Amino acid sequence: MHARIDYQKVAPDGVKVLGGVHSYIVQSGLDGALIELVYLRVSQINGCAYCLDLHTRDLVKKGVRLEKLALVQVWREAGGVFDARECAALGWAETVTRVADTAIPDEEFKAVARVLNEKEIVDLTIAIGLMNTFNRIAIAFRRPPVASLSGAS
Repeated sequence: MHARIDYQKVAPDGVKVLGGVHSYIVQSGLDGALIELVYLRVSQINGCAYCLDLHTRDLVKKGVRLEKLALVQVWREAGGVFDARECAALGWAETVTRVADTAIPDEEFKAVARVLNEKEIVDLTIAIGLMNTFNRIAIAFRRPPVASLSGAS
């Protein structure tokens, strides 16, 4: 895969603004590993190779077990591998990412609201929106995953 446009070089101010949203999420109080799990799940849904590679690496650095990473896309069937907060966040990430299909039903909102407070839900939703934006940019401009550049296999 060859990159179409180096968007970081062409529009650095736009990328910087998105980085500001990322900085907000980092300081929001949401657990970093939880956010990375959500970023990974959103990237799986969208099929973003660059982001899948990046967030998998970040989760490994945070000490998340490979067995858990392997089950992110089937978290509902993973038994007790994911805790209640992770399940709520992953479910919310799926319904928000697929908004055109789901229209985000009341049951999904109630499920996340049982586990997260209002600020956490809003911050999580901002994070989901940000990752969807990053996925679309990386996919549109064919940003290659680090693994493909380093020859890792």
